[in-house]
Amino acid sequence: MSQQLAIIVLIDVAGALQDRTLKDNLYLFDNMKLQGSEHEGTGHLVTAINGTHWRDGSQADEQVLNWLPCSLGSIPPTVPRNFHVERARANDQEVLDELVDLADRSGTAGTDVVGELNRIRAKIGTRTQVKSARQGRELHTGHKVMDITGQIVSAESGDAIPALNNRAPIITNITGEAVDKNIIYPALYGSPDLVTDGWYWSASVATGTPGTYSYAMEIQLHELVWASGAWRWESVNMTHSSRIKVASYPKRNGFTKAGMGLLPIVNLPAFPEVATQQA
Repeated sequence: MSQQLAIIVLIDVAGALQDRTLKDNLYLFDNMKLQGSEHEGTGHLVTAINGTHWRDGSQADEQVLNWLPCSLGSIPPTVPRNFHVERARANDQEVLDELVDLADRSGTAGTDVVGELNRIRAKIGTRTQVKSARQGRELHTGHKVMDITGQIVSAESGDAIPALNNRAPIITNITGEAVDKNIIYPALYGSPDLVTDGWYWSASVATGTPGTYSYAMEIQLHELVWASGAWRWESVNMTHSSRIKVASYPKRNGFTKAGMGLLPIVNLPAFPEVATQQA
């Protein structure tokens, strides 16, 4: 049976955008450390892939790789995918409720209507845009600018945004030696548009050819910039290389530790005879 192998691609998005490189800003982890993976937690991970073959040398099972990108210092990827949109909607409702309350108090002596409106305005936050890959025009994402705690941030033109919650990185392609030599067969799942839920890559690994092979991840980051009178997420494309180490082992029976075949018949000790009493 094929085994699911996960590679976590953890990226310091703020550092990568500032340095304009993924070097020293990307960290790789997998779930094969006990099976021989090397350099866990660095950008030079070598993922161990232990394949199996029958006693005649034929391949027994493929393995499956899954790449899971996430952003360091941002809202965790474990929250629901609609978190940003729901948080923006909740913020809009909070602002509307405060406006209704202000309208009810507007005739009350001592109410500073202008001051209250400015305070509420600061809570509205700033919506962002993204260029749609499908329609080729700017679209509102339904998201607002947030800090790393998920709080809505109001940002005017040129304002610095402290502790910005960056968009999750996206792997856009898997290429390189392992693909060219038909060692891994990558496939894309999900949607390629940032406005929707995103995508992820998976690959079957042909374990019949042992060796160490390199592959490259094409990764898209998004930088929040002020352009044409609005905050907009602009894509920044980068590439990072890693390796897999394919080993091949004979498939063994889990009970006998021998090759696959019929289970042996084991002579069990005889049960003691039970004396019966004569009626």
